[in-house]
Amino acid sequence: MLPELVIEMDDDLDSLTRDELVAEIVRLRAGIRAHRDSSGHDLCWHHPQLWGLLPEPVPHDLAVPAWPQFLRGCVRYREALDRELPNAMAAEDDYQGG
Repeated sequence: MLPELVIEMDDDLDSLTRDELVAEIVRLRAGIRAHRDSSGHDLCWHHPQLWGLLPEPVPHDLAVPAWPQFLRGCVRYREALDRELPNAMAAEDDYQGG
């Protein structure tokens, strides 16, 4: 069922010219690179800019985990980074957001 849903969502691509498709690819790649190149505490945040690259709106009824589950997810994410990027530099700065 999911592949059919994706096809329907992407029907807008059928009407684009080659140049428009190339421009769309460049725009999407820029968004993916911006997300990929984020580091430190920026990796922990909700990224509506990335989701905003899609033509459909971001759902307003997103479900978020309760604090204990959320924090366990953060720990698992950091453990995965230790496994998958063992030589990554560790940032020493604390989050100073508001």
